[in-house]
Amino acid sequence: MKVNIEIDCTPEEARSFLGLPDVSEANKLYVDTIAKAMKGVSNPAQMAEFAQALAPMGQMGLKMFQNFVEGGLKGSSAKSSKSDKD
Repeated sequence: MKVNIEIDCTPEEARSFLGLPDVSEANKLYVDTIAKAMKGVSNPAQMAEFAQALAPMGQMGLKMFQNFVEGGLKGSSAKSSKSDKD
């Protein structure tokens, strides 16, 4: 048997329901800082260099996030196939 549940809520409601912290103020500060710094960028190469410097842990951070997502998807599909056999 397979049951699907659809929940319609805002991101704020989902964070609250899951017990996650509200990071909207930190996000606003981060976006404002980047916007101010980007005002001085005059060409695409300069923008790419700036974005790479701002990314948390640069390329390594992006790779870690990608591995995290792929691992979650593999675990989810393995779980689904196991429950389908039951």
